[in-house]
Amino acid sequence: MADTGTTDTATTPILEVTDAALEKVLEIRNAEDDAEQTGLQVQIVGTRGVEYDYDLSLETISEAPEGAAVYLVGELTVIVPADSIDDMQGATLDIPSNPMQGGLVIRNPNRPPVLAPNEVELTGTIEEKVTQLLDQSINPALAAHGGFASLVKVENDTEVHVLMGGGCQGCSMSAMTLTEGIKTSIMESIPEVTEVIDATDHSSGENPYYS
Repeated sequence: MADTGTTDTATTPILEVTDAALEKVLEIRNAEDDAEQTGLQVQIVGTRGVEYDYDLSLETISEAPEGAAVYLVGELTVIVPADSIDDMQGATLDIPSNPMQGGLVIRNPNRPPVLAPNEVELTGTIEEKVTQLLDQSINPALAAHGGFASLVKVENDTEVHVLMGGGCQGCSMSAMTLTEGIKTSIMESIPEVTEVIDATDHSSGENPYYS
């Protein structure tokens, strides 16, 4: 990584790090040469369905990219590049809930704008427009997690009821996905719709993607 100079010292952590994750990262970092000058850089590098993709790497602290947030978590310096700061606010680096999985996980309340309509042409009735939007824009993103959303009904020509299934049913994050992604996408794409209702029974899912 080239030395680009200016960095920002974060007054509060952008990415939280649990004690268990901190212990694991420090174990790896301490095996490096110049461990004290090495920090953990966490960057968003793309999207995968309804989640962000991340790159975690050990980098020289003095060569942190310009505008990066650089701060200490215990004995570990964390580096978050400028273009990842907003979308990583409130996220947590942790170990998987299933210890057999190994590695690290990032639990991020933020979601990429993958549920926005991608030049989808919507025609016909409200029901037809919602179905077209689900099929062409929203479900391809949810499919990455084995889930889907379907139209249940439209009431009063303004109220849309949506059901989430597959990996989204029983998923602890699916209600948030519906509210933050699907609802916004439907209401922005179809101005006639004034309310989107979640008709999913989230308590009955047997194999949610998220845990």
